[in-house]
Amino acid sequence: MTTTTTTAHHLRTIALHWTDLHQALGDRPIHGAFGRGLRDYLRTLEQYDREEVAALRALERDPAQIGERPVPISLRVYETMRTVESALIELADQTAADVQRPAMARAPRHWPAPDRARRDALADADATDPRRWRYTGRRTAPHAALWLCALIEGRPGPWRPLTDAHRARIGRVAAGALHRIETTLDTSTVTATLTQRCACGSVIEIHGGAGTPPLARCTGCGRTWRAPEPAVA
Repeated sequence: MTTTTTTAHHLRTIALHWTDLHQALGDRPIHGAFGRGLRDYLRTLEQYDREEVAALRALERDPAQIGERPVPISLRVYETMRTVESALIELADQTAADVQRPAMARAPRHWPAPDRARRDALADADATDPRRWRYTGRRTAPHAALWLCALIEGRPGPWRPLTDAHRARIGRVAAGALHRIETTLDTSTVTATLTQRCACGSVIEIHGGAGTPPLARCTGCGRTWRAPEPAVA
């Protein structure tokens, strides 16, 4: 797999996983939140919280209702979404500033009317080209990831080709963002080396992630250790 293909795969996977992150963020369904961005999603959650607080206010004086109120969202998932979305949008902003060409200017007023009309139509179409990255409006992680993916794959659009430096930076950010998402969702496999050695003197590696229980294995003698099964009540 080439560097370009790898980066494009990372960016597409980020966009696909964004719905999974929204689902993992909280148990309560927020209708109509897809594609609106993290801040809109959280504002909707805050509205739900205000309504819930108002409904529960009368119960607060009842000693039978005293207890810890559950957190409405997963802070670990929220932090991942906030960090990844900020990084991708900033990367898209900076990349667009470097490679996206300005929109075509409209015709001067002194041009003949037919020529001015044709030029203005082209300028309007260029300014509203949906392939353009914009600094207002739809600024979400999936949109940024897919826009960067189009640049990486060399698709036609209102931009100049990426430099090697651009490609390298997009590749680094995409790989780091996907790793963080997969770690949060527990969909990636991880291998780590323990400082403690086996009785035979060899290194012990731990393999886990992707929803599987961790497994420790000696790289020398092959002995394995598994986490104990939880006790059944």
